[in-house]
Amino acid sequence: MIKVTELTKSYNKLQVLKGVDLEIQKGEIVSIVGASGAGKTTLLQLIGTLDKADNGIINFLEVDTALLKNKELAKFRNKNIGFVFQFHHLLPEFTAFENVCIPGYISNSPKKEVEKRAVELLEMLGLKDRIHHKPSELSGGEQQRVSVARALINDPEVILADEPSGNLDSKNAEELHNLFFSLRDKFDKTFVIVTHNEKLSDMSDRKLVMKDGKIIQ
Repeated sequence: MIKVTELTKSYNKLQVLKGVDLEIQKGEIVSIVGASGAGKTTLLQLIGTLDKADNGIINFLEVDTALLKNKELAKFRNKNIGFVFQFHHLLPEFTAFENVCIPGYISNSPKKEVEKRAVELLEMLGLKDRIHHKPSELSGGEQQRVSVARALINDPEVILADEPSGNLDSKNAEELHNLFFSLRDKFDKTFVIVTHNEKLSDMSDRKLVMKDGKIIQ
């Protein structure tokens, strides 16, 4: 599904990625671990087309994403990739329902379909009574589940998560981790997760260790 070959990335004179090779299969849950500064988040951002590599190839669903122009790339990202971040990045002025709908509206999917799916996802994630609450009225765990619903709204092929439980207490973190595995089993989703949480990384199908800009195991 995703094949990364000889990926390099520098910021100014600092080389962050030094020739990364990686393959992700459909339906896998893969965790990427390593010390801060190892290049984990940079790798995730490049796979997610949020940034561009200096050299190397990212083949995503048999598409070389480096060849896509800005509008094509944005469309590809919106359709195929869902993002879950450490800080949920929900828009504070909108309700949970509205936050989840936004990527669907951007994709120009029929409004009624988007809104129906948003309600279904929020209910499935245990947020039936919180649909019309704004982020400030939700707990940390609830906010992160809203961000997961938002990531799923366009039925993407892959969910990329960057320290998704890093801002949660242990109970909510465990619930989120179990949710990822449930979603994989229910919808055959692929997850690539950058994490410092050993419990989550040990639960994953594969654990990749990064050090000094390379995957070492």
